[in-house]
Amino acid sequence: MLGSSLAFVVGSIINVALPSMQAEFATDAGGVQWIVNAYLLPLSALVLVGGSLGDHYGRKRLFMLGLAIFTAATIGCALAPNLEMLLVARFAQGVGAAFLAPNSLAIIADGFRGEKRGKAVGTWAAAGAIAGAAAPVIGGFVIDNLDWRWAFAIVIPPAAAAWIVGQRSIRESRESAEERAPLDLTGAALATAALGTLVFALINLPERGARDAAVLASASAGIAFSAAFFIVERRKKGEAMMPLGIFGSMSFSGISILTLMLYAALGGLMVLLPYMLIEGLEYSATAAGAALLPFPLIMGVLSRTMGGLATRIAIRVTLTIGPLLVACGFGLFALMANADLDYWSDILPGLITIAVGMALCVAPLTTAVMNAVENRYVGVASGINNAISRIAGLVATALLGFVLIGTGGGDADLISGFASASWVGAMLAAASAGAAFAMIREESVREDA
Repeated sequence: MLGSSLAFVVGSIINVALPSMQAEFATDAGGVQWIVNAYLLPLSALVLVGGSLGDHYGRKRLFMLGLAIFTAATIGCALAPNLEMLLVARFAQGVGAAFLAPNSLAIIADGFRGEKRGKAVGTWAAAGAIAGAAAPVIGGFVIDNLDWRWAFAIVIPPAAAAWIVGQRSIRESRESAEERAPLDLTGAALATAALGTLVFALINLPERGARDAAVLASASAGIAFSAAFFIVERRKKGEAMMPLGIFGSMSFSGISILTLMLYAALGGLMVLLPYMLIEGLEYSATAAGAALLPFPLIMGVLSRTMGGLATRIAIRVTLTIGPLLVACGFGLFALMANADLDYWSDILPGLITIAVGMALCVAPLTTAVMNAVENRYVGVASGINNAISRIAGLVATALLGFVLIGTGGGDADLISGFASASWVGAMLAAASAGAAFAMIREESVREDA
């Protein structure tokens, strides 16, 4: 729990540290986006293969390797002398997190049985939520009183503690040859190349334009790598990291579309809102972190209750209502149009509405993924859905340049850009509700779910 929570901590801290990092490195909007996406890119592309490597070579071994890479990369972030070295360290952090996250959950699932397993997994999820909630406030306090580099440095002691406990207490485990997931290194390499080149094109598109040679070349390479990925995955069939036949289920396809759109909207918000609070409304990093606190708190309190509610009503209904509430929350943000904003009346209502909507989605979404496919594909389907949610955040952050580049006119421009981006978020969330209502079939829910 301690090791896997570090990925949540770093992701939360970075959102309130971006303005300070941008100022120190004197970088533009593209640099800001790369600080976020250098971490999300390997995490999105490698999270599936990270779990497969653990199944093949030992979950403890891959967990400890991921923890070592993550810790060393975090030290690199704290000491980075320039933006280029910071991005290299952030990329390495993402690689470490891609090994940490799937294997930590697999270790816990292997170590418990029956009701104890459910409690252990619930505790693991709660630890991540608590860490994600506390990180922006603690990180913001450190940034305001020391430096953004110390926000990375404070992660190192718990990482070292996790290493000591892990070496002493985790037993090695792996899947049998018949049950383990396929090891698809070719697919992982093509996915990383495709995402990297497409993200480069999207980040540079707002400033350079669609006719720029580098943008065109990167976009073309991304399309080519994507096509090669799907060709390889189709040929590998059962040995693929993403077996395409799984999308033959209309429910799973609908869930995937919902996840992509909903988490794209949410990923953009989690980066842009604290940036707008600090740069546009002159919040301190601590205040910006505290302003975000209602979101994870509401999610943590309501998610378990909402999960039970979904089983009593209907998963499709819940996954329709939840995104509609998220759309309403973005709609409230979209109404902001001036620099004289009040947190309690202008920001908090939208944040609470989005949090309640997401709480309605999280647990039912996990259940819906498991119900939409055959038993033998449950693990793969869950991993694919997790990867899609991370890719959504990656793409959303890449597209934020259209907002950040257009804010040269001052605080009012940034707030106006945030409002415009919120309209896009509202449309994405509403479209995800439509996908849930039209494509998810309740009869796909198995009796033993």
